[in-house]
Amino acid sequence: MSKPDMMDSCDIRTKAYRNGKTFDECRSIARGHSQKIGDMIRTKKTVAWSEILDMVDHDELVYKLTLKYLRQDGFDIGNYKAPVVKT
Repeated sequence: MSKPDMMDSCDIRTKAYRNGKTFDECRSIARGHSQKIGDMIRTKKTVAWSEILDMVDHDELVYKLTLKYLRQDGFDIGNYKAPVVKT
């Protein structure tokens, strides 16, 4: 058996995700969503995970990145028992 060629492996910089977006494009979209949702949370105090999923058009990668960025921005993203994001 020979070693797999480096060209056979996936390159995360060029792999297409949903609708042909790259990972970097998904990150920038998620960052934009997290800023908008952060403003909503400051106003409404809570936003449900289902609302966030609808806002990101059910794109799982963008959804997870959005939650990650909200957590980095200091929001409590909840858990499976309390699926809401709050201040």
